[in-house]
Amino acid sequence: MSVIQKNWTKSSWKNFTALQQPNWPDPQAVERVLANLSSLPPLVFAGEIRSLKQLLAKAVTGDAFLLQGGDCSENFSQVTAPNIRETLKVLLQMAVVLTYAGGKPVIKMGRIAGQFAKPRSADLETVDGLELPSYRGDMVNKSEFTLEARTPNPKYMLKGYNMAASTLNLLRAFTRGGYGSLQRVQAWNQEFVAQSPMGRSYDRMAKQISQAIRFMETIGISAETPQINQTQLFTSHEALLLQYEEALTRVDSITGDWYDCSAHMLWIGERTRQVDGAHVEFLRGVHNPIGVKIGPSYKIDDIKRLIAILNPDNEPGRLTLITRFGLKKIEKALSPLLREAKKEGYNIVWSCDPMHANTYTAKSGHKTRNFNDILSEITCFFETHWSEGTVPGGVHFEMTGNNVTECTGGAHNILDEELASNYLTSCDPRLNAEQSLEVAFQIADMIRS
Repeated sequence: MSVIQKNWTKSSWKNFTALQQPNWPDPQAVERVLANLSSLPPLVFAGEIRSLKQLLAKAVTGDAFLLQGGDCSENFSQVTAPNIRETLKVLLQMAVVLTYAGGKPVIKMGRIAGQFAKPRSADLETVDGLELPSYRGDMVNKSEFTLEARTPNPKYMLKGYNMAASTLNLLRAFTRGGYGSLQRVQAWNQEFVAQSPMGRSYDRMAKQISQAIRFMETIGISAETPQINQTQLFTSHEALLLQYEEALTRVDSITGDWYDCSAHMLWIGERTRQVDGAHVEFLRGVHNPIGVKIGPSYKIDDIKRLIAILNPDNEPGRLTLITRFGLKKIEKALSPLLREAKKEGYNIVWSCDPMHANTYTAKSGHKTRNFNDILSEITCFFETHWSEGTVPGGVHFEMTGNNVTECTGGAHNILDEELASNYLTSCDPRLNAEQSLEVAFQIADMIRS
């Protein structure tokens, strides 16, 4: 038995306090669904998970860079081929920019194929005097404010599995069937992005890549090599519903180790990272790469205890700390954390989530984020790492391939009063394709320097 699985079983989390879990009205119905889930095939495989961990180990030392992005909360109704393709397309575009302009291998990871549950600040929500359970994501209940819709239904976990399987099936076809080929780097430029300043910058870079590929073919290097014709995309989501995660946790027949086969990487949110909590207990025993979100109110001793519990062997690639401090607090909050981790010699992938702590409500009533705040937090993230002699290893975005108007600013300078024109999120505001591409060019400049 490995160190991380000492005194651990996949159900030992039940002996700990589990926050953010649904109040299921029918426990027997839950057990029937979980039994069904436990018998279904894994969504991802242990070999893929080990490959990801090896790549993340390179991000620890600065020899690779993690790009993690996707929807705040996936909706079942949005699991369609066009939506999946558009999200993938933007991730591929961002990765190409970071790789070519930044000069560093990029680990592509989607918040996709499982991000169907969301934490809430309260179990109940009141509207016009009516109190109902809070919406906890499509894997638990529905967003409509009726008793029937808001009553948690365990069958949605089974639907979530099926939606994740469908998404993964399409992603594998796209990334291995030629759609992800670098020969298509110009074709990825969407129409509305192509007409933007960022789209034109991308198009110039794409032409340079195409010329490089033609040169390689001219001297006899085939463009059909996997490095050019295929790409790797990994999946991730917040491991919120522990019953679902347990049901998808399996023993690898090769190593005998336990893996959570619902995604390649799982993360623990800011609300559920208690050192003595059920989420930490569960994830300490699976061999997946693990992420932990950290907000500005962290206590350094708690973070050190979390690191000791989740990565006792100090294995590179095992642990990613995702800081979500906000523009106003990042400089003060990040430096002491980096300093202490460097002193202890921790092997950590440091990633910046510049989205969650920069949210505000516009005059129109829409929840939004300003592009300049997002970019400024990323810049401060890099500069703080440079000053402390540590490695900025990745970024974590909420973004979409659709032409939404959810975050203000960017090259087209979306204004507060323009948010309503195409505000589609059911959760948090996301960067659109143009804004995502713009931030990728800015990050590439920082990686290169």
